[in-house]
Amino acid sequence: MGKPNILERLAAGEVIIGDGSYAVTLEKRGYVKAGSWTPEAAPEHPGAVEQLAIEFSRAGADVTQTFSFWCHEKSLPKGCKYSCDEINQVSCDIAKKIAKKYGTITAGGLSQTGNFARWTAKEDVQKDLRRAVNILVKNDIDLIICEYFRNIKEMEWAIEVALETGKPVAATMCMGPTGDEEGVTVGECAIRMAKAGAQLVGVNCLFDPPMLLEVIKDMKTSLDLFNLKPYLMVQPLGFMCPDGGSYGWVNLPEFPFACEPRQITRWEARKFAREAYDMGVRYIGGCCGFEPYHIRAICEELRDIRGRKIPESSDKSDYDLSTHKELESKFERYKNKGSEQWWKDMAPSTGRPMSTPFCRQTEPTCVHRAIFKK
Repeated sequence: MGKPNILERLAAGEVIIGDGSYAVTLEKRGYVKAGSWTPEAAPEHPGAVEQLAIEFSRAGADVTQTFSFWCHEKSLPKGCKYSCDEINQVSCDIAKKIAKKYGTITAGGLSQTGNFARWTAKEDVQKDLRRAVNILVKNDIDLIICEYFRNIKEMEWAIEVALETGKPVAATMCMGPTGDEEGVTVGECAIRMAKAGAQLVGVNCLFDPPMLLEVIKDMKTSLDLFNLKPYLMVQPLGFMCPDGGSYGWVNLPEFPFACEPRQITRWEARKFAREAYDMGVRYIGGCCGFEPYHIRAICEELRDIRGRKIPESSDKSDYDLSTHKELESKFERYKNKGSEQWWKDMAPSTGRPMSTPFCRQTEPTCVHRAIFKK
């Protein structure tokens, strides 16, 4: 018998920990161009992509996702030397290599075409999506994730293509509390994804953890009303963006070159993971801005649920604060540093005067209740 697939593991009660940011993290490291956000780094610098995948695996991720985000022929930058097939093949090779070493689930990302508004014919959209998914099938990738879709109709078409592969299918919309780009509600989107056949349903990117937990809560309520039982999945943005508009952090004046002061802490990642688990989410990961240490923090937080298993890289993490408890007893400057609750209750500062989005907004909007969650 082969290893259990993701659906069997979820059915057995396991919490699956996803990986984190590739495009944004590799941009910071000098391998991806901001604005393009395309994955030609896989064949150009395979060692860089592989190293990041290793870091996520050492941090405890159960999943290694192919670096194939936004890989559509019409989206590649001018002068790119590689085709989408070549990029995706190297991405699959890297993911398979990491999976062999660390025992991770391989996942292939299938993102929106970017042409839905222009391509009115379902056949045109699905032709583009089918080409992207064919390489994933050829490489026997374990899971297809239809991710970063802004329109529920395009998502339904993508799920249809993904189901043709015979692989488990996850579907995550990139939307906030107001729903998709045409105003279809969060609840209706969840119902339609589940009815389309996705076994995992949820949200990814654009919005921060508190906001996407509110979205997941709304999704769960609607799914329960219709007695639909897909597994819930959430992979939020790693930056706080309470002042983001309908496009989340993309609407921020700091996007994309000055968002570092907004990055969540490991303790905020831990609080997010616990709340997501308590809400019934069983696939918990991160998207843009989620670094390996955030994924490690999620694993450390849920070690009581996951058999107290800690990641390889936790060997260098004071996850139980034993080191800082000792320091606290010796030095006044370490007061409270050995208390997990102190860290979780902290409201971290950027150190910059007038840094909060509430005192410098040029176009104030209504405030969502998720902003005030601690």
